[in-house]
Amino acid sequence: MIYPYAKFCIVCSKPIALSADSNHRLHAEGKPAVQLADGVSIYAYHGVILPEWYGRLHPHQWQSKWVLKEQNAEVRRALIQGITYDRIIQELEVTELDSWQEYTLLSIEFDDDFDDEGNAKPIYLLKMTCPSTGHIHALRVPSDVRSSSRASLTAKEAIRWVNWDIDPEEFSVQT
Repeated sequence: MIYPYAKFCIVCSKPIALSADSNHRLHAEGKPAVQLADGVSIYAYHGVILPEWYGRLHPHQWQSKWVLKEQNAEVRRALIQGITYDRIIQELEVTELDSWQEYTLLSIEFDDDFDDEGNAKPIYLLKMTCPSTGHIHALRVPSDVRSSSRASLTAKEAIRWVNWDIDPEEFSVQT
């Protein structure tokens, strides 16, 4: 097979296995996304090339603590996507920063992620509990959505960001 690109060309035998997601990105869970007859395998998760030790395992088997140790930001993003924020919240030590009704603002600090001043840069998560089903869902919230007068992000600011700048008081009536 020949794969021509602008500045290079890949020539190889036809893969015996080739898997992709619905967006045509290399993807397989717990097995190689590309496997050649000579035994060479490439593991990928939604287009992100993974080391074999992650790729051999189904995402349900991935461990949240790996996210804290992974140096490659793109691989770390794929791990978070596969593990899900919901599981990460349950399995890792998170700090509860603020809450409002069924919403809780959490933070997780990564040892290798620092701001311009050398301070550990936390990841903020908004944990939402559905009042009717009890289902818990979490979304990542950027740290820069806080109002300029406050030093730290609040749950209401995070909710406002998630809901396209609608104040949570405006939709707080529940049935």
